[in-house]
This record gives sequence, structure tokens and C-alpha cells, in this order.
Amino acid sequence: MKIASFNINGIKARVEALQEWLKEAEPDVAILQEIKSVDDNFPRGLFEDMGYNVETHGQKSFNGVALLSKRPLEDVTRGLPGAEGAGRDGADDIEARYIEATVVGDTQAIRICGLYLPNGNPVELTPEGAPVPGSKYDFKLKWFDRLEARALELMREEQPFLMAGDFNLIPQPEDAKRPEAWKDDALFRLESRAAFRRLMNLGFTDALRVKNNAPNTYTFWDYQGGAFDKNDGIRIDHFLLSPQAADLLRDCQIDAYTRAKAKPSDHVPIWVDLNL
Repeated sequence: MKIASFNINGIKARVEALQEWLKEAEPDVAILQEIKSVDDNFPRGLFEDMGYNVETHGQKSFNGVALLSKRPLEDVTRGLPGAEGAGRDGADDIEARYIEATVVGDTQAIRICGLYLPNGNPVELTPEGAPVPGSKYDFKLKWFDRLEARALELMREEQPFLMAGDFNLIPQPEDAKRPEAWKDDALFRLESRAAFRRLMNLGFTDALRVKNNAPNTYTFWDYQGGAFDKNDGIRIDHFLLSPQAADLLRDCQIDAYTRAKAKPSDHVPIWVDLNL
């Protein structure tokens, strides 16, 4: 089963590019981020005509995640647990950043967790160097804590699952062409990377690094300064596999060629092939 993740940076602007890629890549499941659309305005019929079941968790103009699947999507849930009082102003977190569903393959089922983790910039710190409570960076780190809690719940079930999407996180210096340019950015600060490492230490496998450890391998290039032509990129889109899912891994690659097409997203698809 081929499962892909793609931050499309707006379904309205990228619907034709997304359709073209789906026809070329033929993923069984596509996990989308930044659809930037309320549920009712998502062009689900276009993708249903292509043979996909569609589930969305949308938000007007910002964020938004979706699942497209050629197989039925079962037990769909929307929103990361722990949202009560977890918003930036102490209210509930209502941002559309997380969706889960189960997909049954030929031999077994897998739980798919699609996510769009907060960016966290600008980084605001107290004089002591801690994130300012209620700031965007504080929200990012607390969202990581909630994601870790959900991952631990799923790990305890000992069933195959994966967490995939735009993590807004550069794991290591080799995951950026110019790591020094990102040292004070929320995507690469020590606190962010430590949160990601705690998540990984639950038992996840970074699928790409198992199958493709080549240097200068990225999933995002800024629109400015000819970044893609210079391969001045970063790797922030990830597939994290539970131990049971990692045992099923056959391949993981990045479709970087899509960045050179007309009206591209600033991200490119990343996909895994699992023996399901």
C-alpha cells in the first residue's frame, strides 16, 4: 500500500497540480495539509471521481488537513486530543491540524494520523530563555507534548500506525542546506528538536532515513531567491512508523520533481510503501 503525505499550500490554488500528481503517483492514501478550506468548500467530488474516499478537517483560509483513500476510511476522528484549554489564549485549541482514520489493507489494518504541526514563529522568550506563555512557540511545544501523549496511547495498543505530515521540524543539521540560517528558528531550535526526539524515542522509525540516507534530501524550498534551483531546502515533512508499521516498510521516497512544475506548493510529496 502506497501512503503519501503532501502539504499542498491551498486546495484552491493547487487543485489541478494535486490531481495531476495523484494520477502520476497513484497513492492508495494521500494525507494532505494546509488545504486552507472549510469542509463544505473542499472539492471532494473531483477526488471521488478519481476513486478516492475523502475526509476533511478544514478551517477557513488557514491550516486544514484531509485524507484521500482508495479504500474505506474507518473510525475517523478530527482534532488532536487534549484540546481543552490548549489554545494560545487559554481557550480550547480549535485549529484544524490533525485527523486520524483506519485503513484496512489486504492483510491487516493501519491507523493513519495526519498532522500539520504549528510553525512556532516568531520565537518569543522570557528573560530566562523560556517560551513566553501563550506565544506561538509555546503553542508549538505544547502541541508536541499532546502529540507525544497520543502516540503513547497508540503505542500501547501494539497495532500498526503511523504519524505523517508537515511537522515544521528540521531534525538534524543534515536536514537543511544551510543549518546555520535556521539556528534561532522555531523549526530548528533545541527545544523543538528535543520535543521531536522525545517523540521518536517512544519507538518510532523515521521511514525516509531507513530507505534513503542521501545528503541534500529535502521536502521544502522557499519560493524566494531561487531556493529550489539551488537546492536550498529543508526536510520538515516526515513519516514516523510504529514498530509494527516499520516491520512492513518496503520503501520511502520524495517526489521532488513536483516542485519544478507549474504553480507548485513550496512542499513536495513524501511517500511510503508498506506491505499491507
